[in-house]
Amino acid sequence: MDIKALVTLLAIVNPLAAVPFYIHYTQGFTREQRKRTILVASFSVFVVIAASALLGLKLLEFFGITLASFQVGGGMLLLTSSLAMLNAQPAEAKSAQADMNEAEMAARTSIAVVPLTIPLLTGPATMSTVVIYAEKAKTFLQLGTLVGYGVVIALATFICFSLATPIARILGKTGINVMTRLMGLILAALAVEVMADGLTKLFPALGK
Repeated sequence: MDIKALVTLLAIVNPLAAVPFYIHYTQGFTREQRKRTILVASFSVFVVIAASALLGLKLLEFFGITLASFQVGGGMLLLTSSLAMLNAQPAEAKSAQADMNEAEMAARTSIAVVPLTIPLLTGPATMSTVVIYAEKAKTFLQLGTLVGYGVVIALATFICFSLATPIARILGKTGINVMTRLMGLILAALAVEVMADGLTKLFPALGK
């Protein structure tokens, strides 16, 4: 499995950019509650990525959707996410902000899954990207590697959230915005590549 898949997923999930949201949602939490939130959120990120890798293609077959169409649609989602990141927002920030009021009313134990994991960290763009790379996995080892990338991203989420306070203090709002914009630029280039591959499959004449 190409390392590009890991870079793409890291750019979309972007746990560093989610640190301010984690701090916001866990205000007033005890130390134990924050530890539990970090563990549940990290594990949930892995579950979403693994489920998308193992079951995503079967769902496409069930609904009769071609991978080429999914690549174009997924590429558009990636591009939309990258534009949001270039404006210094997390990849799924719009959805997360829309759900903020409901999240504040929910039980504290649930914020690790909604909205921190879904949609803030792993929204539609993440799921569609995993499915696209799962189709490219030709062997069980490659598919296992993609699932393994989910573990890496879960660990990155765990580290960023565990170090949330010092990260926010060291980088500051400006530093986090710069990091988010840089990842957004990388993601935009990868999104164009995904869409180009899908369009070439749908319209073979474009590849000539």
